Amino acid sequence: MGDQIALLVGTRKGAFIHRADPAREKWKLEGPHYLGNIVNHLVADPRDRRTLLMAAKTGHLGPTVFRSSDGARTWTEARQPPAFPKAAAGEEGRSVESVFWLSPGHASEPGVWYAGTSPPGLFRSNDNGVTWQGVAGFNDGLYPQIKSAIVPGPDGAQVHSVCVDPTDARHLYLGISIGGVFESKDGAQTWLPLNKGVAADFLPDPNLEYGHDPHTLALHPRNPQRLYQQNHCGIYRLDRPGTQWKRIGLNMPKDVGDIGFPIVLHPRDPDCVWVFPMDGTEVWPRTSPDGRPAVFRTRDGGSSWQRLDKGMPQQHAWWTVKRQAMCADGGDPVGLYFGTTSGEIWASNDEGQTWSRIAEHLPHIYSVTVA
Repeated sequence: MGDQIALLVGTRKGAFIHRADPAREKWKLEGPHYLGNIVNHLVADPRDRRTLLMAAKTGHLGPTVFRSSDGARTWTEARQPPAFPKAAAGEEGRSVESVFWLSPGHASEPGVWYAGTSPPGLFRSNDNGVTWQGVAGFNDGLYPQIKSAIVPGPDGAQVHSVCVDPTDARHLYLGISIGGVFESKDGAQTWLPLNKGVAADFLPDPNLEYGHDPHTLALHPRNPQRLYQQNHCGIYRLDRPGTQWKRIGLNMPKDVGDIGFPIVLHPRDPDCVWVFPMDGTEVWPRTSPDGRPAVFRTRDGGSSWQRLDKGMPQQHAWWTVKRQAMCADGGDPVGLYFGTTSGEIWASNDEGQTWSRIAEHLPHIYSVTVA
């Protein structure tokens, strides 16, 4: 995609690309690509800085993955999209309703990608998204064991937040909404739950190892011993080799709370995190608390939080920011970006101190990622 920042935007009605000048002050919007299709996730491959994969739902033709190897100038559909095998006679079958999440594989495995689906499924591609195969250790191993504990939310249950340990290609984490966080140390062959310390007021038994609702899970690229999650029940941090999550969101202002969807990590500082809180009461779909949107930042691993809303509306902005719709670039200072369900993109080129709206009137935004 070149040396300049580009935002890859997935929406309810297609994909867009928003390119910045070197100073990240002027932006040019391109698209739409596949107008009318639901685009859950649009992701660039950091290993070659050229390949893009798009998780789309193409109306009556169903869910699929599109691929570009020339920076979004042309696209081709996967020859073999993620799909569960046909069930034998008399057996209950599954079909992919949406490809929900895309993650590039380890730096040592060029061409490897992971896809999470709804209903919960995990798929892997070894050829840059041309063909996809089910990951048996999850689809036929873990999922049947935990299926009874998974309670679909308003948008169903999805596999998301597939995180690959940068020091070990065989070490993976993922989240299931609503199912929990799980870890594999053997290349996705076997999985163990990783949910100790996470509240789940909707579980029939609070001692259950799974059935929780992680909204987003993030592994720090410079310190893979540090994980964060934004959960249905709050904001949590885990320091490995420990297995007990700590609820750091209790330090958020009480009138705001710590419920939300995205969680974004500083690319160099494991103690610096940004979140976008939502009204965590009975309001659904979620909105910004009191119609006053704000990003909150911690610089001390969650011990304290600062409200960052300079430039945002101070009233009557009833946004939701979805789990894939907030991201950071690698600049110094770090640039932050988020997209809203009302079709706006907001940006900060000073780590959240000030914000400006760089796009509006787009369709409902599902994802924003940096290329």
